[in-house]
Amino acid sequence: MKPIKRILSLTLALLCGFAVMQGADKDYTKYVNPWIGTGGHGHVFLGANVPFGYVQLGPTEHSRGWDWCSGYHVTDSVLIGFGHQHLSGTGIGDLGDVALLPVEDEKQSEIIFSHANETVRPGYYSILLHNPDVFVELTATQRAGMHRYTFSPTTKQPMIALNLAQGIGWDKMTECGMKMEDSQTISGYRLSTGWAKDQRVFFVAQFSSPLTQVRSDDSLGVFRFDNSGPLLVRVGLSAVSIDNARKNLEAEMPDWNFNGYVQEAQEAWNNQLSKIQIDETDADKLAIFYTSMYHTMTAPSVFSDVNGDYRGSDGKTHHGDFTDYTTFSLWDTYRSAHPLMTIIHPEMQRDIAKTMINICHEQGRLPVWHLMGNETDCMVGNPGVPVLADLVVKGYVADKQEAFEALKKTMLSNDRGQEALRKYGYLPYDMDPTNETVAKGLEYALAYDGVARVAKLIGKTADYKYFNNLSKSYKRYFDTKTQFMRALSSKGEFREPFNPFRAVHRQDDYTEGNAWQYTWLVPHDVHGLVSCFGSEAAFVNKFDSLFFVTGDMGAEASPDISGLIGQYAHGNEPSHHVIYMYDYVGQPWKTARLARQVFREMYRNDYDGLCGNEDVGAMSAWYVLSSLGLYQVEPTGGKYVFGSPLWKQATIQVGGGKTFTIKTENNSDDNIYIQSARLNGKPYKKCYLMFQDIVKGGELVLTMGPNPSAFGTAKSARP
Repeated sequence: MKPIKRILSLTLALLCGFAVMQGADKDYTKYVNPWIGTGGHGHVFLGANVPFGYVQLGPTEHSRGWDWCSGYHVTDSVLIGFGHQHLSGTGIGDLGDVALLPVEDEKQSEIIFSHANETVRPGYYSILLHNPDVFVELTATQRAGMHRYTFSPTTKQPMIALNLAQGIGWDKMTECGMKMEDSQTISGYRLSTGWAKDQRVFFVAQFSSPLTQVRSDDSLGVFRFDNSGPLLVRVGLSAVSIDNARKNLEAEMPDWNFNGYVQEAQEAWNNQLSKIQIDETDADKLAIFYTSMYHTMTAPSVFSDVNGDYRGSDGKTHHGDFTDYTTFSLWDTYRSAHPLMTIIHPEMQRDIAKTMINICHEQGRLPVWHLMGNETDCMVGNPGVPVLADLVVKGYVADKQEAFEALKKTMLSNDRGQEALRKYGYLPYDMDPTNETVAKGLEYALAYDGVARVAKLIGKTADYKYFNNLSKSYKRYFDTKTQFMRALSSKGEFREPFNPFRAVHRQDDYTEGNAWQYTWLVPHDVHGLVSCFGSEAAFVNKFDSLFFVTGDMGAEASPDISGLIGQYAHGNEPSHHVIYMYDYVGQPWKTARLARQVFREMYRNDYDGLCGNEDVGAMSAWYVLSSLGLYQVEPTGGKYVFGSPLWKQATIQVGGGKTFTIKTENNSDDNIYIQSARLNGKPYKKCYLMFQDIVKGGELVLTMGPNPSAFGTAKSARP
């Protein structure tokens, strides 16, 4: 581990230097530390990509278990290739497609390497390898990747291997082929099954030097070339066809200007990272914030080609006048990543909504967890519903009727337990052989709320009443005796025996959690949940206990239940809204105290800097929003609740040339409580902002202090 410590020390030193010079050059990419989350259970991608790109080009290691879901973990030192597609922060491994590897002979399939020889920054990755002696550099555009291999001058016959069999995690190649079109061009395809049951990748790879074929079959080619200078390889990808892969390559990477593409990638990242400018000099805080922003922009990823073609969920090729997206980790991202995107990426929201509606047309329902044109049905509920509903309510969808029909169709389907839920008013555990019925029921309830809000917006009164009633179905799971959400049988009896700490992964009533964590999963109707307890005082008494009580979850508990404060589990997304519920009962100072504790304990400028999986930007999006002092608790509607802002000032680009600035007075590690607020120069009493207050531009000034105040405690001021 000594080389790892040295490289981390170097990273920190560089960041400290950048903190001094940052005010002048405004290069926000210099704050990003891509190593954060490559250790522990972060599962993040390390390599070269551009914001929301289809290509994530980087090193791939052997899949040695759960912590290699991205294909890379900092504790490993065996390299098997440089693949063009990776996932970031997921709990399941896939992709790794179209991998290149410099080799000494045709039998070599791996290289031992040192992390001390790696360099990575947004849009660029490099590593100095031995056996063979070669300096590898990578960069990317949205749909293409470029490699630069500089071999030692003493290497007489350098070789490069192109591997189509290699995959990550669950991925298994089912069919592939490659063809040498000429001495400098190879094209082909790779079909695979895994998390994505039917993934298809087509590619065109062009080499700067002529190749001599040493070995070749459908899945592996080894090629020799002259060592007269660096070998460059540019690779275009498409999910549609080889012809489209060629068009993508010609459009995005038409020449061999490697340094130029590195610069373009850096500029693309800088344009996105600069959408939030914070007033801060602490190097660690800068690294955590801007790396968090960086992590939120790995996905959703562009899926359509430059000509508008894309592979639909029905397996057919479609053509559109919009950008089609994929990699929707919706169970994770509906909570904070999408609410953040609606503020800082307004230009993407129309196309995201269009993508989701088209998926509904193609597969009969909105996406659950969509990967490379495939519905994985991963995780519970219908998390695509609150995302689309939120976009409708926020004004990003022109055809509200079409969107409503997609929402309604999805929530009236009979799959995934919904038929039983509508029949009984809840989801009985003896009617659903897959278990997790409490988690499913609570997720469905908040999705029903999203449909109801859209129905109300467009004047569908009967639909509003129907779905609003179903959104209250969470109350059926609440046991007034134990004050927990519990599983019910078809006879209306709670499951016995009951242990609120117990958590058996995928085999009990909750998903990656226990009763202590899931009792609060009612973000759409916090006041309704409070009423279940009988009074605010009873609710607060139980709620306070969440952050102190400890108990044994058992050996079979999911490793996702991490980042614990009592039984609050910040390492997994179902808890992410929880601390903000104090605002709803007039105790916002408790939200502030807990937010600062989470900032301090759960996010670090380190390899193991995340307390749980990154989950395709979800973990980091919580930090970005919360460090601004805001969090959208209700999944649909755009109500951003106050917490405790970290920054003296944050300027947010909200689109159309407008900015929203959050300033704080007397802010410090001790002064964490909001004392008063002014919005656009006028006193502001509420402890939340609406979406439209933010995106129309303006200024919020928060005065901070060392003690709790009366701010936000009045019932008229609460969300």
